[in-house]
Amino acid sequence: MNISRSFILVGAAFLIIGVSFGIFMGGSGDHTFAPLHAHINLLGFTLMTVFGVLYRVFPETGLSNLARLHFWLHLGGTTLLLVMLFLFFSERITPEAMFPLAPIAEVLVMAGILTYAYNILTNLK
Repeated sequence: MNISRSFILVGAAFLIIGVSFGIFMGGSGDHTFAPLHAHINLLGFTLMTVFGVLYRVFPETGLSNLARLHFWLHLGGTTLLLVMLFLFFSERITPEAMFPLAPIAEVLVMAGILTYAYNILTNLK
C-alpha cells in the first residue's frame, strides 16, 4: 500500500463530493448542508491531501505500520462522521440518535491524528 497515494486519491474523492455539495447549495439556495460541506472539504479533502503530501515529502514516515493505521483511523472516522452529519442535516436522525456513533467517529479521527503525530515524532529523520 502506497500510503501517500492512498491519502491523495481519497482526498480527491472527498473533493469531488464536497464541491458537488457546494454546487447543489449554490444552485438551490438551500445552505442546510453548509456544515457538512465544510467537514467534507476540511477533514476529507484538505487533511487527507496534506497527509498524503507530507508522507510523500518524508517517505520514511510512510513506511511504518503507524502510517497505515493513521490512514484507516482517519478514513473510518471521517466517513462515519460525515454520514452521521448528512443524516442529521437531512433530518433523518435527531441529535440524540447520533450517540454513540458520532462521538466514536470523532475519537477515531483524533486517534488518527495522534497516530500521525507519534509517527512523525518517532520516524521523521
